[in-house]
Amino acid sequence: MKNLQSFLLLIIIQSFLVFFSKELLETNQVFVSSLSEKISYDQINEILAFKEKWGWIVYIFIPILLFIKIVIITTVINIGCFLFGKNISYSQIFNITIKSEFIFLLVIVFKTAWFYFFEQDYNLNDLQFFYPLSALNIVGYEGIDPWWIYPLQVFNLFELAYWFILAYLIGKAINSDTDKGINIVASSNGVALLIWVVGVMFFTLNVS
Repeated sequence: MKNLQSFLLLIIIQSFLVFFSKELLETNQVFVSSLSEKISYDQINEILAFKEKWGWIVYIFIPILLFIKIVIITTVINIGCFLFGKNISYSQIFNITIKSEFIFLLVIVFKTAWFYFFEQDYNLNDLQFFYPLSALNIVGYEGIDPWWIYPLQVFNLFELAYWFILAYLIGKAINSDTDKGINIVASSNGVALLIWVVGVMFFTLNVS
């Protein structure tokens, strides 16, 4: 029940932040200015009409994708704990993963604040590729190969904070120090993340 409450709270907050961000940033004016040189105004109007009619679907995928992500991370960390000979229940790891996931809510807040208050002259590509405090923001997305964009987005301070939160809570749960938690997280979630990033890079390279 505690896990369910935490998960529902995460979904509610993230859904609200996504809705708030889309309402502030993804305006019709941004769509028109970004697409006017590529397609006709009739096509733009069709896209806007489709967006207005079916935009709610994104809120269905939020809990589904979150659940899949949390289950996968919980599973690989559970395997890591087993390999290190640490006795911790799957339910405990699931709860820790949910708590750690709250750090990524700040990504939406930072992104919304950045474009609303600072970078007000933006287009759809800017919104799509911007990831706060990431390596991609340092090198920029223009002029680099598409298959490098995702790994540069993943390499960010929020991901690093996520790892440390996971490590701290895992270490606390197994009555050990944070260093042991870092070893478990790095050898399980770290390896899984590396495989995922390489897979995305390979897929992007083949379709681009």
